[in-house]
Amino acid sequence: MEYIVFDLEFNQGFNRKLNKTVSNEKCPFEIIQIGAVKLDSNLEIIDTFNTFVKPNIYKEIHPFIKKMTNITNEDVKNAPSFIEAFSMFKAFMNNSKNILCVWGNGDLKELYRNIKYYNLSTENLSNTYINVQHHASVYFKNPTGRSIGLQNAINLLKLNQDKSYHNALNDAYYTSQVFRKIFNNEIETKVYNFDNENKKKTTTKRKVNYDNIFNEFKKILNRDLNKEEKKIIHLAYKMGRRSKSSKEKSNLKD
Repeated sequence: MEYIVFDLEFNQGFNRKLNKTVSNEKCPFEIIQIGAVKLDSNLEIIDTFNTFVKPNIYKEIHPFIKKMTNITNEDVKNAPSFIEAFSMFKAFMNNSKNILCVWGNGDLKELYRNIKYYNLSTENLSNTYINVQHHASVYFKNPTGRSIGLQNAINLLKLNQDKSYHNALNDAYYTSQVFRKIFNNEIETKVYNFDNENKKKTTTKRKVNYDNIFNEFKKILNRDLNKEEKKIIHLAYKMGRRSKSSKEKSNLKD
């Protein structure tokens, strides 16, 4: 049994005239680098994989992505296409029974989404995985819903940091080092199902009935509310909903 610890870097579209990010709904995050470390059953590194990927959806590297990853248009200009890179990656894994290891499920989701965008086969691609970030968060006793960041985990474990972050191969390497340190027999694998995860949920926007809310406060205070009090309650309720939404988004990936 072998473990494939992998990491991805993504690109997004950027409209220079409007100075804003734009996205293709079918593939909002286009993979521009795949990095991986292969571990044997004793968690020893036996091979590595690294390739840039030539962008096809978003031709230019987003300014923020360039700043964060140091990946330039020149780096990806002559890189293999995603179809070629994915074929190379599968050849590197070389076994559908490998266990995939990721720092958060985001990379798994985007890998499958890029595969689906190009109508590629997932045959011989393992769907058995371990979310190392989740187990690291448990290891460090993080509160439920609060995932630890990769660099924080490396710092807490006092591991050597001689490589830059936000590079797919380097982050895969760091993830493998955390995995080796926290590994125990209680860590179980899961099966990833992209189709189940991406079933569209039909949700209707709930209209807030502020009259009911005001009436509740009237009962509590045993008096009518003035105009200023109603404004404060209205604002507090909206801020509370925004705060909840922001927290849910921040927990998707550290």
